[in-house]
Amino acid sequence: MHDEAARAEDTDWPQIVALYGLLERLSPNPMVTLNHAVAVAMVAGPEAGLAMLKVLDQDGRLSSQHRLDAVRGHLLELAGDHCGARASYRAAARRTTSLPEQRYLETRAARLPC
Repeated sequence: MHDEAARAEDTDWPQIVALYGLLERLSPNPMVTLNHAVAVAMVAGPEAGLAMLKVLDQDGRLSSQHRLDAVRGHLLELAGDHCGARASYRAAARRTTSLPEQRYLETRAARLPC
């Protein structure tokens, strides 16, 4: 779907939400839910995506990974909660072992006013 859009803002997010919904029914796992939450946020707003992340907070399979905090940071930033986003980006940076990801996440955190 991303490749079919001429520009990023032309992405058919409602169709992506529907496809992730189908994928969740066929193969439920926390990474699918995480990606589904991002798509939902693009359609219904960041608060809707953040609400979906609450389910993942209880799923131990993502607790040691950086991805949940990174997505939370992105959605909080979209929602205008810069302090919350900064904290989430920094938590994600601490959890990843990838130096490029650490630098990226720390850069995202540092540019937010809080």
